[in-house]
Amino acid sequence: MSERLAPTAPTAAGHAGDAPDERLSAGRLGVLGIVFFVVAAAAPLVGMTGAVPVAIAAGSGAGAPGAYVAIGIVLLVFSSAYSAMSRVVTNTGAFFAYVGRGLGLAAGIGSALTSVLAYLAIQLAIYGFFGGLLAGQMNATFGIDAPWWLWTLIAWALVLGLSVLSVDVGAKVLGLLMVLELASLAAVAIAVLADGGGPDGAQLAASFSPANVFVGGLTGSAGIALAFAFASYIGFEATAIYGEESRDPERTVPRATYAAVILITVIFAAASWAVVSGLGTDDVVARVVEISSVDGVPLADPAAVLFSVATTYVGGWLATVMSWLVVSSLFAGLLAFQNCTARYLFSLGRAGVLPRALQHTNRAGAPGLGSAVTSVITGVVIVVFAVGGLDPVLNLFYWSSGMAVIAVVLVEILVCAAVLVHFRGTGRGGHWWSTLASPVLAGLGLLTGLYLLISRFGLLAGTVPEGVDPTVTAWRLSATGWTLVLLPFVVFLVGLVWGAALSRRGDRRDELQSIVG
Repeated sequence: MSERLAPTAPTAAGHAGDAPDERLSAGRLGVLGIVFFVVAAAAPLVGMTGAVPVAIAAGSGAGAPGAYVAIGIVLLVFSSAYSAMSRVVTNTGAFFAYVGRGLGLAAGIGSALTSVLAYLAIQLAIYGFFGGLLAGQMNATFGIDAPWWLWTLIAWALVLGLSVLSVDVGAKVLGLLMVLELASLAAVAIAVLADGGGPDGAQLAASFSPANVFVGGLTGSAGIALAFAFASYIGFEATAIYGEESRDPERTVPRATYAAVILITVIFAAASWAVVSGLGTDDVVARVVEISSVDGVPLADPAAVLFSVATTYVGGWLATVMSWLVVSSLFAGLLAFQNCTARYLFSLGRAGVLPRALQHTNRAGAPGLGSAVTSVITGVVIVVFAVGGLDPVLNLFYWSSGMAVIAVVLVEILVCAAVLVHFRGTGRGGHWWSTLASPVLAGLGLLTGLYLLISRFGLLAGTVPEGVDPTVTAWRLSATGWTLVLLPFVVFLVGLVWGAALSRRGDRRDELQSIVG
């Protein structure tokens, strides 16, 4: 059994005894700045153009908006448990520190490595989508015919530069991009509502009543909608990563977490309802299939669904603006996840799990080496996919994003267990809701989500054997699919073994105190 660590007291800028270049710059971020980062990571416009049409057509139809509300409720319950631990531990390692505090060093290190895998994977997914999308738009709009990897590498360089500068500079960039993104979605929703709610009127019950949301059951169409809704929330949990750089983290992190989940839920619920209502509630599945089809293949162009509603109710100009805002949304997500990964590497370096050089920060108070290492890893993978002739969307995006969601949900389940163990084992008690009821309820909800994600992974990632229809058949995956599904679990087990070995080494004891500090 792995050892449990005694509490350590963090300072405002990091950990007691840290040298100035081993601390993140404290006090830079308030609630709004952190919310910008995590909502940008969720990339609402990308989810609206990618996941929502699939949730409607292959999932619960007009009830798809309610699936986002259902997942939002589960994650709000999780946020209560998550916030309870954030008041005890302020560490840029977040999941790393929380699981380590509750379940011991070995589990903490396993969850940390799984989290790094998740954030690297989702960043790679966005790089693939960004390159593929921008290559098509630049060719169609300006006649510039350049390969996807060229645009991806340009974004890669910009993301590295901004992430090295400092976190508040990134927050300002993300804030501007996110305001424009949300304004465009709000314009569509308001226009549909002002027009009476579309051809069938504003039928809220059709989208939000439990009977319509869960139509087809968890193993059927409702399960598909809920799986895609789960995937759309990835990134909200990053609030705690910025705790050491926030003002008054014991209050800022919980408030930012609740605000982020509520905002993401409202965005997806309202915008997806606008699409459903704008197309016509009674015939929305057929309309989505019709609009998104290319050469008779349904959902080949899912972005066309939102753009069609925007064109109908606002004007073609908004559809054009939104097509470019998707690009900016992807860039915002890249910057957000770059910061997440860099801070995990910083925390692992400070704890002595990875090379100690990663614990150093630059003059701007940002983990510069962590950002550089993150970029080296993503750069190598991008080059491998480019040289191998793999598709940036069908392969890099779908494979990486599917694996990332499973990894994040796995670690969230571990956090629920850690909250239960920590507050029951230390005798600190805490409020019964945040330390007992919410981790139990959220854990059950997340376990259900993990089941749905794995059972429908073939549809999420496009990794099914030839001849299998993933919208009809669950649990049928190709060898690539099973590799991607199992990799987060393998990484966690490797981290568990590695952590157990490190925790027995006396020369690493002081460094490993950082896991919960």
